[in-house]
Amino acid sequence: MRSNKPVPRKHRPRKSAAIAALTLTVSALTMVGPAADAAPASPKNCSADPGSHLSSVPSPEKFFGFPLGKGQQRVVTTEEIRKYVEAVGRASDRVVTGTMAHSASGQSLPYAIVSDEDQVRPGRLDRIAEQIRELRDPRRLSPAAAARIARDTPAIVWVTGNVHGGEKSGGDAALKTLYELAGGLSCDVAKRNHDLVTVIVPTQNPEGRDSGRRTNDYGFDLNRDWFARSQPETDGKVAMMRGYPPQVYVDAHEMGGSQYFFPPNADPIHHEIASEDVDWINRIGKANAAAFGYNGACGGAVTTECYFNYESYDLFYMGYGDTVPTTGFGAAGMTFEKGSASAVEDRVQQQFNTQWATTGWAADNKHELLSGYYKIWKDALAEGKDGALEPNEVVQPANEVRFPVPDIKIRSYFLLPDRQLGDTRRLVERLRGMDVEVYRLKKAVTVPNARIFGGRSAKGLKVPAGAYWIPMAQPQKHWIQALIGEDPYVPFPYFYDVSSWSNPLLSGVDTVYTGDRLTPKADRVGRIDGGIGVRAPAGGAYAYPLDSAAASELTFKLLGRGVALTRDLATGVVSLPARAISPGALDTLARPLGVTVDGRRRPASGVALRRPDVGLFAGTGISTTSGSYGEARYVLGSRWGLDLTPVTTADINDGTAAFTGRTVLLMPDGGSSNAGLTAQGLANLKAWVEKGGTYVGLRSEGTRVARTAGLTSTTEKAPPADYTVIGSHFRVDADTTSPVALGRPREDFQFNNSDPILTPTQTGTNVLRYPADDTFWSNGYTVGADALKGTAAVVDEPAGAGSAVLFAFDPLFRAYNEVGIHLVANALLAGAPVQKAVPATPGAGADSLRAAAAKAPVRADLGGEWRPITVQVAKADLARAETVIGRYTDTAKSAVAGDSAYITIPNPGGLSAHEHPFLRDMVRALHDTGVPLRSLVA
Repeated sequence: MRSNKPVPRKHRPRKSAAIAALTLTVSALTMVGPAADAAPASPKNCSADPGSHLSSVPSPEKFFGFPLGKGQQRVVTTEEIRKYVEAVGRASDRVVTGTMAHSASGQSLPYAIVSDEDQVRPGRLDRIAEQIRELRDPRRLSPAAAARIARDTPAIVWVTGNVHGGEKSGGDAALKTLYELAGGLSCDVAKRNHDLVTVIVPTQNPEGRDSGRRTNDYGFDLNRDWFARSQPETDGKVAMMRGYPPQVYVDAHEMGGSQYFFPPNADPIHHEIASEDVDWINRIGKANAAAFGYNGACGGAVTTECYFNYESYDLFYMGYGDTVPTTGFGAAGMTFEKGSASAVEDRVQQQFNTQWATTGWAADNKHELLSGYYKIWKDALAEGKDGALEPNEVVQPANEVRFPVPDIKIRSYFLLPDRQLGDTRRLVERLRGMDVEVYRLKKAVTVPNARIFGGRSAKGLKVPAGAYWIPMAQPQKHWIQALIGEDPYVPFPYFYDVSSWSNPLLSGVDTVYTGDRLTPKADRVGRIDGGIGVRAPAGGAYAYPLDSAAASELTFKLLGRGVALTRDLATGVVSLPARAISPGALDTLARPLGVTVDGRRRPASGVALRRPDVGLFAGTGISTTSGSYGEARYVLGSRWGLDLTPVTTADINDGTAAFTGRTVLLMPDGGSSNAGLTAQGLANLKAWVEKGGTYVGLRSEGTRVARTAGLTSTTEKAPPADYTVIGSHFRVDADTTSPVALGRPREDFQFNNSDPILTPTQTGTNVLRYPADDTFWSNGYTVGADALKGTAAVVDEPAGAGSAVLFAFDPLFRAYNEVGIHLVANALLAGAPVQKAVPATPGAGADSLRAAAAKAPVRADLGGEWRPITVQVAKADLARAETVIGRYTDTAKSAVAGDSAYITIPNPGGLSAHEHPFLRDMVRALHDTGVPLRSLVA
């Protein structure tokens, strides 16, 4: 039996072993001798009757009072999930249960591991996991040893559900899968348990499930959080996957409509995904199609109308529950989607059908999976040594590779240590957290042919000692390139999410790569650097540069402890008296953040910093769990420890103390141009700023409210018809004389996700601007981006004793834009009254310029909509496309540029492609009508 309590013969992996497994040090010492490595026995004593089960294992019908799947009338609650997993674990010798992680609000995420009884015994399960991990490093495992593992060891399959809280059927189906594997007596069950270790995680988002909300408690879409691992639900899951690496990974979702999606995927597919994985994914799709009618799916009459492939769901962005298991773990990672319009019993039954067909395929092909798994890592190692990147390919019929991977070689990446060291080190830890080997240079190395992030190159570039070196000649070559490459090299312009997530650009880290063969003198990094470097003498001070998101976090944590801090407004360096905090406490705070704090003899100096009193706008156009609001709650509240006071529309309109008592008001992104403020409310907002308040406005709503209130002279520039920016990075010029840019380099990078185009301010400081000359640069997928040249990305508008800091983009986006997070920290700290000197006074014509800006139209071309959907087709196909789209909406607008036509569909709620009520059906209708898409932006 298996349970959470260690009683005789009832075992789950001890905490020490389970946690050790997550850090790749799991031990099989609890069982020594040949038995620990013995091959599992063949299935025997099984029944041909698929309905026979152990009476000791509680059936769903007995436990819940209703069946799962056919005949089910309601979904299972989060608490019922936990109790059922525990009950099955207690009742079945085939099951190990435990807690994978805890959610943002502290709820547990239960898991069950199921296999043959002999294979989940103490020591044996650890050994299986260890052997699978051994396959991932061909440098330390011979082909003969790998062949023995492939022959004698079960493969690992993960079945997960409910990453989006309102999409519940995958979790219910996972419980049905658990029951069959834990209690079934059929030969189908015996074969699965003989050839597989199945890890089942019914819910990845308990708060979302409880509330029927897509996101977690901080408003994060957990299916976009995989590489960043900002949320505890994701971080715990990825840590456990390192201990039990999957060869097949199922992520069960729901979508609009009544059909079912399983792979093959839509293009684009990221070029670094191994061909073995793509082949397995597509073959599992065929197995699902063949078995889809099992036990009543589609009402017993299976046709292709019941399900679809290819359309909608790509395998590109490295934040999904299919791309990261595939690229980072070498698994056949798959998204399964069932239409939520179907009845509960149909949704659950069809989710179970695909889970059962997938585990069946994996069991039938276990030897191939493990042999191919070893080959994936062996090939990656060889490619890394050669500096070869995988080519771009497409899988969808009729598509062609539009943008091939360039003919370049990459053998090394270098993260330079000259600035933003905290964020550099945090990036190193993110890489190490996915088993990437990172080294620190002991001596400088000269790179004959260097490429510098931002599209530049240099000959004979000297990389200094202390830089971090990431050689590509290692098993995680695919993941390294996918995560930190300068450009993702999209093969086909269909986008379900962003087109760039280059981590060095997100972190603002100076990065160099090269195809040269180098053998630098370097030590492998074993833990994060940072903490106290040099102890301060009595009467001295500690100091560190506030030049990164990591240093920002340390600053707010120290302020939260009441530590007196000062900042040099010329250098950005923060100092504190040595006596203000014990060295041990300071080291404990600084080291996990990667910030080095050095002692010095001279006392602390500079302008005093004060902890800001932040009001977080929660009025209209967003909710407390929306992305932008939730991201602010998470970064400012959870990471920085600031007390956030909700400020409503009524608070501003009525001038209540909840608003007027704050030193900072942060306006998250949203879809409104006035946030519901009346004329009096707008006047109150302006008066509050003029009295010394700091207004921080993010993206659309944040900048538009400031304009409506007469706080800025910026306006929105209408983009050209073909303008397309899909989550890409751009070079920006920083005005480092501004306190908002303090600690940033003069030339920086920022992330743009189809953001408003702001004209430069005439009455304040253009903190960040897109270059107007040939230094303009971007990565990812953009069309017509020259419209950004010379425009503003961040402005700082003085008003009386206060100021309005406006971001054209969302600097807190998904909490992984470290450059933007640092800028927000600067804005908050610059707003503290004790630091703020008399702001620069705008010229006499400032009021008239701002009044004129307040009357300017808001994206008149889009009717002021927030995140529109844009469909690009050939000019010759415009009429047919308009006819099809007209079946779904009468609000679309068309424009022609060159030989392309662009049809823009308003999206006032800012819905993602996944959430949109008709987008998927519309795309399929265009395809069925023979109208090829040149691109889709949603």
